[in-house]
Amino acid sequence: MTTVLTPPRRRIRPVRPGTPRYRRPPLLTCAGTLLLLLLLLALLGPLAAPYSPTAQLAAPFQPPDGQFLLGTDVLGRDVASRVLGGGRSIVLTALAGTAAAGAIGVAVGVLAAMVSRRLGDLLVRCVDALAVVPALLVVLVLAAGFPGSDAALVAAVTLATAPFSTRILRAAGDTVLSSGYVEAALARGDTRRAVLRHDVLPNIAGPALMDTALRLVASLHLTATAGFLGLGQGGAAPDWGRMVSENVPGATLAATPFLAPALLLVGLSVCVGLLAGRLAEAVGRGIA
Repeated sequence: MTTVLTPPRRRIRPVRPGTPRYRRPPLLTCAGTLLLLLLLLALLGPLAAPYSPTAQLAAPFQPPDGQFLLGTDVLGRDVASRVLGGGRSIVLTALAGTAAAGAIGVAVGVLAAMVSRRLGDLLVRCVDALAVVPALLVVLVLAAGFPGSDAALVAAVTLATAPFSTRILRAAGDTVLSSGYVEAALARGDTRRAVLRHDVLPNIAGPALMDTALRLVASLHLTATAGFLGLGQGGAAPDWGRMVSENVPGATLAATPFLAPALLLVGLSVCVGLLAGRLAEAVGRGIA
């Protein structure tokens, strides 16, 4: 007589109805909500400005009152109006520079991975020639050569961040191309264009998205630094970075003219950095 051994049953803890299986960390929820509010403020703020951000309306460094909610700046302009109008250029310039750098990184990185090893190394070396130049120097040269041009600032941010994207995506492309299923696809006669479309691009989408999020943080820092140095748009145009540098000398008379844009810049950078770090962790777990 034979005895059949059955494995012990695994006790499953019942899940209460309505209880979510995954709870997003509250810090990330707060960061995402705050980032959304800051983006809305930056993009739609100029529509809500009570005064012209370039008009001189009162004495310099006037304290906040019923007429000027955040007081006036070094030239007697309404700080609230300049805060509402000073974020759009920073956000749009950083987004445009990040998108352009990401496109260059994908194009050159994937091309360097798919061509021969020698030609791929040559392409990466050409892009690395930009990486040895300090990012701030690139911004200073282009912005000074084309004063008042936002396009020059976008080009500077793109050139400063694209080399790092190229290396990351070239490495991701090499990993995909050395996998067994790509080799099997090539062996059965698939064209390299089909492999690029169906195998390489879908599998590097995660690293590309992660790299784009991280580069956005660097682009925001560069754009804010350019504004702090007086580069980009004309001197009268509102800019959070420029507002900090303009109003620091009067910090003992009024704190809000430089403190308000400084807090907005810090909040924007911290929120983007937190969410980018979370995305990097998620993509890393997916690759592993």
